[in-house]
Parts: sequence; structure tokens; C-alpha cells
Amino acid sequence: MKIGAASVAARRFGAAEIVDPRPFAVGTIAATYRKYPDIGEGILPAMGYGEEQKRDLEATINAVSADVVLSGTPIDLERVVRSNKPIVRVTYELSPRENGARTLEEVIVENLFGSFRRSSPGRRESHSVQVG
Repeated sequence: MKIGAASVAARRFGAAEIVDPRPFAVGTIAATYRKYPDIGEGILPAMGYGEEQKRDLEATINAVSADVVLSGTPIDLERVVRSNKPIVRVTYELSPRENGARTLEEVIVENLFGSFRRSSPGRRESHSVQVG
């Protein structure tokens, strides 16, 4: 991804700096940056949570010189890695638009499954988005 919920939140709430984690990336994280060179600035990819990647993600996070990590991944990252800095989860809520425009959820589901299916009419859901 070129942008994610955490990077949007960092900018919106006035982060002094968004640190580029690329120079600190190790192992599978560094390999992910090589495979996907267009990953957005300041976005730390999490491509799964196998043991090797969890170790690499933890090492990368701990090596980055930052005061806090904003996490847009749908899981509780603090349950997966031990961080030497606070991890703050960033979420956003999607709701149907009155003007008939498609929501981000509808676009994502349509691209993944071919058509949009809502689990219950008018239901509002809270979603976390992966940043990277």
C-alpha cells in the first residue's frame, strides 16, 4: 500500500516526523520491501505472522528510532511482538453514504470476491486497516 490508516492518522494529528523503517528492516521485512518497492513512506509491511516474520517485524520495530508506532493492522500487534516503544492501534469506521457512493468496504470486497455482500442491512462496522 502507498498509504494506510496509520499514516493518515499520523499526518492528521500532527506527527513531528514519519520515520521510514526501510533502513532498519531485516529478513522477511527487508525482502518484502524489495518485492514491493512502491510501499508508501513510513509504512512497515506485515505480510503474515509466521514465526520468522514475527521475529523480523519485532527486530525492525525495535530498531526504528521513533517515539511511538501507529498500527493499522487488524490484529493487536502488541500480542504478536514485544516492542521497546508504545504501539497505538489506528482504526476507522465505514458507514454507507446517503448519496449512493460506494464505501471503501464495498470496493475492497468487490475487488476480492466480485460483488459486495453486506452481512446485515444498514449495519455499521468498525474496521482496522493494515498499513503496508
